[in-house]
Amino acid sequence: MPVPRFLVFDLDGTLINSSLDLCNSVNAMLEHLGKPPLPNAVIASYIGDGAAMLVRRALGDPGDLDASTHDESVVREALEFFLSYYRVHKLDNTVVYDGVLASLEQIRNRHPQILMAVLTNKPVGPSLDICRQLGLEPFFFQNYGGDSFPTKKPDPQGLQTLIAEANARLDQPLRTDEIVMIGDTDVDVLTGRSCGVRTLGCGFGLSPHALAAAQPDVFVEHASEWPRVLGL
Repeated sequence: MPVPRFLVFDLDGTLINSSLDLCNSVNAMLEHLGKPPLPNAVIASYIGDGAAMLVRRALGDPGDLDASTHDESVVREALEFFLSYYRVHKLDNTVVYDGVLASLEQIRNRHPQILMAVLTNKPVGPSLDICRQLGLEPFFFQNYGGDSFPTKKPDPQGLQTLIAEANARLDQPLRTDEIVMIGDTDVDVLTGRSCGVRTLGCGFGLSPHALAAAQPDVFVEHASEWPRVLGL
């Protein structure tokens, strides 16, 4: 495989371990609505498709984006409370995964020409703030969230936009085999495949079983493996 020239990273479960703060925010939302709390393991299985879907699933709605067993006013109230609570508490327990900063530093120092970006289904405001406060921001030329486009991953729009922006910065256009989508869920693998690019799965993240079933091109159990498996 050629040495990659563009790396696109998911955020939750890939760069940061944010599970506890997301779970606490969901349970605060449920308490606000007078509903019983959910186990953290259950909530963690709902993460990956954006805040709105996380809230719907926690309320007991099916996974279908167009289906709802609740009045939409209840869903809106729940989502607004969740987002408001999470904005305040998003860094109570969230940390960068072990090995992430060292791997990003190694890639940047050895290959300063390689471009890197973030593409997450988390709303872009919290994504930008988290990356800024946890020291991740300097590595990425762009950071797009679930509300940056009309669609979310696995729809290809976000990744296609990032590829176009990367090409505008490079002397030679990127080939698809020079681009790697890095994430911890099947959503990230499907996003990469929708654009014909390579995929790297992070088994240390939030959805290892769904990730393994999606069969990414490369699979790692620790972020320290990124440079080696990418040939960097």
